[in-house]
Amino acid sequence: MNHPWTTEAVRLVAAEPDRIAELFPAAGREVGRSPLSPDSDPLGLVGGTSDDAAREALVVALLGALPAEAAAAELADLYRFGDDAEQRGVLRGLNGAQSNGAIATDGSDAAGAQSETSASLDPVISTGLRLVAEALRSNDPRLVAAALGPFPAAHLDQHAWRHGVLKALFMGIPLDAVAGLDRRTDAELARMAAGLVAERRAASRAVTDDMTRLAAGHETPSTTDPTED
Repeated sequence: MNHPWTTEAVRLVAAEPDRIAELFPAAGREVGRSPLSPDSDPLGLVGGTSDDAAREALVVALLGALPAEAAAAELADLYRFGDDAEQRGVLRGLNGAQSNGAIATDGSDAAGAQSETSASLDPVISTGLRLVAEALRSNDPRLVAAALGPFPAAHLDQHAWRHGVLKALFMGIPLDAVAGLDRRTDAELARMAAGLVAERRAASRAVTDDMTRLAAGHETPSTTDPTED
């Protein structure tokens, strides 16, 4: 159930989209910044925080209120001028819009990645992909986690998506935060994860369950001749 402030803010943005510029930064102050599942997800990496949820709802309302080009420009400004929490809110808003069908998936290839042609024709998708790429270069685990949700799962190319998932492993982000993992994991990602596991074991460093889970699909070829005793 939405916080009363969020409900009213969504109504305002739907009626006057420009209001999002003042409402977006206020979300944390108005609804709080607590993780939605404090016991199982204390950092809000998987399910997000209270202000994440509010900003997600505002982004979804914005996308429904403006033409695609205007909405994309507004999202770019919210991200560019926002702090880390607001940037995370933009990404989670794209994820929420993807999940509820507000962003089309027509033109997706078999791997789930939006074709370059389709992305270039849709300003929200092309802008979103640019913001996701920027977020995946950051060292903020909550920003990286938000950049691996349903929107990138539907539109990010396979190469970039693999490296995003591998970065999540390096940063200790739970794989539960990665949308579309079972659908998009391929042999190459499993190989990369197996290499990470081997490196960490060789260095006597900890190997997490998520690392071994992702590497499980990769079988290391044996160097022993099976005919030898």
